[in-house]
Amino acid sequence: MNRIERLFKPLMSVTPLLLAALLAGCGGGDDRIGASVSTAAGTGTGAGGAGRGPAPVNLRSAGNFVILAQSQITNVPTSTVTGDVGLSPATGAGIGLTCAQVTGAIYTVDAAGPLPCRVTDATRLTTAIGDKGTAYTDAAGRAPDFTEVGAGNIGGLNLGPATYKWSSAVVIPTNVTLTGGPNDVWIFQIAQGLTVSSGARIILAGGALAKNVYWQTFAAADIGTTSQFNGVILSLTSIAMKTGASINGRLLAGTAVTLDQNTVTQPAP
Repeated sequence: MNRIERLFKPLMSVTPLLLAALLAGCGGGDDRIGASVSTAAGTGTGAGGAGRGPAPVNLRSAGNFVILAQSQITNVPTSTVTGDVGLSPATGAGIGLTCAQVTGAIYTVDAAGPLPCRVTDATRLTTAIGDKGTAYTDAAGRAPDFTEVGAGNIGGLNLGPATYKWSSAVVIPTNVTLTGGPNDVWIFQIAQGLTVSSGARIILAGGALAKNVYWQTFAAADIGTTSQFNGVILSLTSIAMKTGASINGRLLAGTAVTLDQNTVTQPAP
């Protein structure tokens, strides 16, 4: 009996290590349970072919707007928006921002909308809306590197550049850190909605840039009160910024964008 124990004891001590390595490579890791995805990078070439993670999503002309919506842009003043704003096909009367709140132009399909910063250009807006749809389809169609991370709860995680996919909604109750370099890319594919809790932050570490982070959501994106968000939101439906929330990125919505005393800043190129 002692001889058998001596033979199997080394094997038993190695087994947990092998199991841990297997779990870490399965694409479903979660820092909160010890299977880290914090340093894992997905496949792809990153931005400009020099980074890690997937190739960036080409926003085309939609990338000229910091806010782009199709049905309405509402606002509880005072919000501060840096970058161009566009609404189409809805009339410019559906824009609740004033020129004093926008550093940039406000594009409309007709002569309605705020002055003197209003620019009427239906053709430009129609192209941008089409490009936004193309970008959404591109982001949603990428092959994922990791699926169902955290079962949709990614609060507290540190995520490397990659494509992440969920069949459920995603919630962010606490800070999330995205660690990578300035050419690294993240794509988050969310089959339902995105909810960010009040005060939660998306933290960019290691030189990561907001322009290289894409949040594709099938349902509404709700950014909680006083939260600080980074990245480009591509929502098939609405995007709501709750009271005092801020974003370094873009709000590109299939229906409405709702603002409430927010700071919206287009990402650095």
